[in-house]
Amino acid sequence: MTNEHYPTNLKVILAFAAIYIIWGSTFYAVHIALQSFPPFLLSSLRFLIAGLVLLVYCIIKKEKLPSAADIRKNALCGLALFIGGVVTVVWAQQYISSSLASIIITTPFWFVVLDKRQWPYYFSSKWIIAGLITGLVGVILLLGFKKGRAGSADDYMQLLSILCMIGGSFLWVSGSLYLKYNPSKTSAYVNTSIQLLSAGIFCLAISFFRKEPQQLIISTIRTNAAIALGYLSIISTLITFMAFVWLIKVRPPAMVSTYSYVNPVVAVLLGWGFAGETISSLQIIALLIILGGVLLVNLPRYKQSGL
Repeated sequence: MTNEHYPTNLKVILAFAAIYIIWGSTFYAVHIALQSFPPFLLSSLRFLIAGLVLLVYCIIKKEKLPSAADIRKNALCGLALFIGGVVTVVWAQQYISSSLASIIITTPFWFVVLDKRQWPYYFSSKWIIAGLITGLVGVILLLGFKKGRAGSADDYMQLLSILCMIGGSFLWVSGSLYLKYNPSKTSAYVNTSIQLLSAGIFCLAISFFRKEPQQLIISTIRTNAAIALGYLSIISTLITFMAFVWLIKVRPPAMVSTYSYVNPVVAVLLGWGFAGETISSLQIIALLIILGGVLLVNLPRYKQSGL
């Protein structure tokens, strides 16, 4: 599909604004919510609330019921998307700051590597190859970031968190591309509700296995944590994910993935302004290198579209 066939209207602008700004604020919201909720229980509640709200909407609108095959497909996609793209971030933020977590999202590079249908275009460009190499250098630099003493438990968990988030980005992109190239006959609302509920049930099972519900004391839940949970469920997970699903159908996936280098700016500003987080000079350098790599990856598309 050529660029002139893509819609350019207010809906596109608002959808990009959502994935740029709202998803950028998600890291801070997770930071707040984790002060009262264990990670897997938080993720489960987030997905189940969003999924149930959307399910009620589908029932009211009398949407077509999905087939058994569609349920299986969307359930698996939900695990790949939300476990990879959300749960890994929530878990990692126990050990790294929201600012650092936002920097590690590597979706633009996975979109290039995994989107085989676009390989003839991607790998014929020197800018894209240069961008991939540049981004890899930035990630390696991040992997060398040490906050505590060398060999300490904190140091190990930070490294594990970074690796976990890189793997999570891989799963998120895999699920996104599968949805793009294998559309379901049922509506996007029905599909998304299945994806959210499957991820929520999976996280709830892990939460019970880890005995997280026993750690939660209702009377000690902070008001701002409860508000953060509502924000994560409805605004970030439900509304913004729907915007993302729509965008990857009407815009090139590599272009949509540029949210990952706007999100860190939002996350760093919120973390610095409200959470008292600091960012080291090494992290800033790694951030600039990664963002430079992402810009190089998308430069041919920008030139083609006249941006």
